Amino acid sequence: MRECYYFYQQNNLLKKGPIGNNLYKYTLTQCFLFKETLGFFILQTLYYYNYMALKRVVVTGLGALTPIGNNIQEYWNGLLNGVSGAAPITYFDASNFKTQFACEVKGFNVEDFIDRKEARKMDRYTQYAMVTATEAMEDANFDLEKLDLDRAGVIWGSGIGGLQTFQDEVTNFNQGNGVPKFNPFFIPKMIADIAGGLISMKYGLRGPNFTTVSACASSTNAIIDAFNYIRLGMADVIVTGGSEAAVTIAGIGGFNAMHALSTRNDDPTTASRPMDKDRDGFVLGEGAGALVLEEYEHAVARGAKIYCEIGGGGMSADAHHITAPHPEGFGARNVMINCLKDAGLQPTDVDCVNMHGTSTPLGDIAESKAILEVFGEHAYTMNLNSTKSMTGHLLGATGAIEAISCILAMQHGIWPPTINHFTDDESIDPKLNFTFNKPQKRTINVTMSNTFGFGGHNACVLMKKVNL
Repeated sequence: MRECYYFYQQNNLLKKGPIGNNLYKYTLTQCFLFKETLGFFILQTLYYYNYMALKRVVVTGLGALTPIGNNIQEYWNGLLNGVSGAAPITYFDASNFKTQFACEVKGFNVEDFIDRKEARKMDRYTQYAMVTATEAMEDANFDLEKLDLDRAGVIWGSGIGGLQTFQDEVTNFNQGNGVPKFNPFFIPKMIADIAGGLISMKYGLRGPNFTTVSACASSTNAIIDAFNYIRLGMADVIVTGGSEAAVTIAGIGGFNAMHALSTRNDDPTTASRPMDKDRDGFVLGEGAGALVLEEYEHAVARGAKIYCEIGGGGMSADAHHITAPHPEGFGARNVMINCLKDAGLQPTDVDCVNMHGTSTPLGDIAESKAILEVFGEHAYTMNLNSTKSMTGHLLGATGAIEAISCILAMQHGIWPPTINHFTDDESIDPKLNFTFNKPQKRTINVTMSNTFGFGGHNACVLMKKVNL
């Protein structure tokens, strides 16, 4: 938290107090340029914010269920070893599809975690959410009898929600005799907000509870929302993250129709190849990631293990096209600038960036341009990567698992690789260090993670070591 001086025109006093960049700029602009026209209510609102200290927010619990590992330790091992999660699809016969492979979660038996009767009431995306949230809550090690449950909540992200459930119910109706015979759990299983609701019910968390939906930026938006609720003093603890389970007939078929997926059926394990000249689309993944965010003093008071601090979050829109990024990367540029401003840091403070890097022809170029524009010469000293080269693209869950990868990298001092690089793309600056094919050891104090979604939704979160 920074201490800053600012003038508050009422009573002609010089006042002092902690405040974030955005509120500080808003206060100065409004009070100095428009002080004669501001109403009493607005002045009092500004007066309140001038004295409100934004709280620090830390991460005290992690959970992961991914195509390369079914818990945090397995996920981290998979990242360091450059494991590809891509393989032929097992959920359905994909032989007639243009893309016949995906990054599925492997070796997962829901009954190892959730009672069979309860699991049947959940779509796969909700099952994944429950498993990772449980791991994160156990990692955070709360005494629930001492936790103020009215100030603990859940903010979850999912880009699609229960796609398998929707597909099954509509297919069953279409194959029937026209008499509607829908499962009574159809709607509760399908809706994108049910995962957050069930997490809150499991632990009795009665604080803020909602789901963010911004396509592939969903779980990063969820993390940013959780961060803001805590630093504004509206909650002490929030379970956040995201889950997705779109490896379905409808999911593969729909993305194939958009020509968004790789069709490298002869070699699935190398199909996700961000920044490579021969990349031909993303590989669909599934899974979930969960983070427990907690107010710093609250975490210290209970002796919690602290992974890192959330330093800031940025958001922007491309305002360009429903699926394609702006060719000059304007949205990607703005979201990183906004994130740095929110954190009160300079581009030179950042050590590593986890790129959105989906392995699409247009997206990788636009994001690389944006990084050069934001970081300038410092970009050449940073480590970049796209862990989607290993996990595939988890859509609404991708921001959560990639933020987790940044946190673990910062903790261990090693940056995971971008695998499957074979040929440089002449459209991408070769001096940028994308950490191709092997992890690299380095001191990591500050990291950023980008996620961009269809519709032009961009979100970026910054994480830093607590002592900074």
